[in-house]
Amino acid sequence: MERLRQAIRDLHGLDTTHVRSEDVREMFQGKVAWEGTVEVFTVTGHPRATTAYAWSFENDAGNREHVAVLGVPPINSALEAVRAFIASHGPKGVGRSHSASRARCSWSH
Repeated sequence: MERLRQAIRDLHGLDTTHVRSEDVREMFQGKVAWEGTVEVFTVTGHPRATTAYAWSFENDAGNREHVAVLGVPPINSALEAVRAFIASHGPKGVGRSHSASRARCSWSH
């Protein structure tokens, strides 16, 4: 959890408070594109966002990547955050495992 908070701080410069964990499953062409737990945070210090969504996954090279998506319209849910990430990276960009643990378009290694 602390690494995800740090990712939000590093990528967006915002302080966070953890609110909840949400299980998300996103389908793409009839198959699971990503499934895991997204951590939901309230954020302070951003002019439009009050929420951030964060998760991590193992990429195809076996490295852990951390994702932090700000809750700025049209992104208003954990599912929408995952969809935005998939749209910006393609379904293969979300990791080789369909059961990745914990997943904006901003990310860190």
